[in-house]
Amino acid sequence: MRHTRQDVVERTEREYERLDRLISSLAPGEWAKRVSRPETRDPWTVKDAIAHIVYWKLHTARVIRGERRPPEMRGLDVPRINALIYSQWRDRTPDEVLAWHREIHQDVLRALRERPDAWFGHREHHEGWPGDFDGHSASHRVRDIEAALSK
Repeated sequence: MRHTRQDVVERTEREYERLDRLISSLAPGEWAKRVSRPETRDPWTVKDAIAHIVYWKLHTARVIRGERRPPEMRGLDVPRINALIYSQWRDRTPDEVLAWHREIHQDVLRALRERPDAWFGHREHHEGWPGDFDGHSASHRVRDIEAALSK
């Protein structure tokens, strides 16, 4: 499937607004609710799931700009990156995570706007490309955050 900038930006904005609306209304104790995770993985809270979502949006914005991973991430596989993000953000406050979420969204939009229109459709991509801006975020929003909040 070939995409357009407009389509990608609209999907990105739609998911951002859903996530932002949800996390903007969280009570202090809700940020600390545990999400369902296998015992072999880090014990994420709602706050940790949000930091995870935001990191992968940042990562994809960097890829779109043609930037390399930061030195501390180079050579790491996805589980190790996820563990590093968890360790870097688990002691941060909800306000810091919320501010990062909003800051990275602006960075994502800049990255999308900086690419020429033709770049979005120059080759075939899967339907949800780039997935970290909407599909990945929506999956964790529903499967982790909303599920934890409904308990």
